[in-house]
Amino acid sequence: MSLFPVFGKKNSGEIARNRLKLLLVADKADCSPEIMQMIKDDMVRVVSRYMDIDSDRIEIQMKKLKQPDCERFIPVLYANIPIRDVPDKGIY
Repeated sequence: MSLFPVFGKKNSGEIARNRLKLLLVADKADCSPEIMQMIKDDMVRVVSRYMDIDSDRIEIQMKKLKQPDCERFIPVLYANIPIRDVPDKGIY
């Protein structure tokens, strides 16, 4: 996450591509793009407390997975979060 977001501006093509990805994921999950963006923002905020991540390249997907013991499908959230560094804070 950048301390100075003004200096790290994205071009319009990259912004449009990210919006389209979120829209497609939201459509598959029967969830609004706004909710998907809020989920992504929350994940960035939480994971960033523990490690340095590349928040511009995070990808989230919502899929429906069949439960093995019955015919029901449940929603599953997948996140691909590129990690730059895991600082040694003596937690482990």
